[in-house]
Amino acid sequence: MREDGAAPVAIDVEGWVCPMPLRDAPNIVMGHGGGGAMSGELIEHLFLPAFGSAAHADLGDSAVVTLDGARLAFSTDSFVVKPIVFPGGTIGELAVNGTVNDLAMSGARPMVLSTAFILEEGTALADIARIAQAVGTAALAAEVQLVTGDTKVVDAGHGDGIYINTAGIGVVAPEVDIRPQRARPGDVVLVSGDIGVHGVAVLSCREGLEFGTTVLSDTAPLHGLVAAMLATGADVHVLRDPTRGGVAASLNEIARAAGVGVSLDERQLPVPDGVRDACGLLGLDPMYVANEGKLLAFVAPEDADRVLATMREHPLGAQAAAIGRCVAEHPGMVVARTALGGTRVVDLPAGEQLPRIC
Repeated sequence: MREDGAAPVAIDVEGWVCPMPLRDAPNIVMGHGGGGAMSGELIEHLFLPAFGSAAHADLGDSAVVTLDGARLAFSTDSFVVKPIVFPGGTIGELAVNGTVNDLAMSGARPMVLSTAFILEEGTALADIARIAQAVGTAALAAEVQLVTGDTKVVDAGHGDGIYINTAGIGVVAPEVDIRPQRARPGDVVLVSGDIGVHGVAVLSCREGLEFGTTVLSDTAPLHGLVAAMLATGADVHVLRDPTRGGVAASLNEIARAAGVGVSLDERQLPVPDGVRDACGLLGLDPMYVANEGKLLAFVAPEDADRVLATMREHPLGAQAAAIGRCVAEHPGMVVARTALGGTRVVDLPAGEQLPRIC
């Protein structure tokens, strides 16, 4: 029996598959929150069966719903980054920009946000004030209003100072149809700039790690860049901000949702020297490292050059690059051609190389 007297819920894990420790561990492990295969299996085999028919059929970073004739995008996210202050930002900017970007990836114009703060007993009020100010400043920069919220306090030792949940609503134009299922063979895959920056910036704060150069988080609101891309009139099929699990996780999710393959050219991936050096030192792959101010776009081939040029004219897309194509071969898989001319499978990560990065 549970502490509340209720009978324990029986969960059938026999259908769960590798990676381990899904079958052998009856409790949550850090990998379940990493945005990779373990997260996906937790959702598929625990949450969705529990939700039943109450679950929306197309669960993504944001959902587009029609209410009284208006198309609205809705998204929610929680932020538990450690530490709460890192090179280039804080958990405050991250919370606002993360939800703004989830809305933007549906082609929405973000309008309003909610904010909920979970505070640990004993946290300095000065630290909370700094984060709250960062939230307000980021909301003003993103031109969204903070319209509702909540505050809770947990016992000392049961939190990491500050956790934040944000939810947001945006407006989607009638002609916009952006979703993973629209990826199709021939689409050009674009990325808006240098990858892996946020994950390395957060990692540099932990355990006194130094990489010889300062890498700043790329946290930023992307709705302005998205608006510029859509204003070209191009047929943009898919947008995704590659946060947890990085570019690799996002591309795998899109490939599986659309039943297509993705072919990448590793030589075209924009990886800055600081990220490349840090990943080389730690044995990490930059494609699996989180970003908080970058987007991936699948664009019809006839429109790709026009969209890429427009991205490069925007401050948040100056380093944009075409990194591959959507193909009919190897559906559901991402394959990369290496600098040496070979190929490798870029699989969905099991968990997260760098936990607690957002």
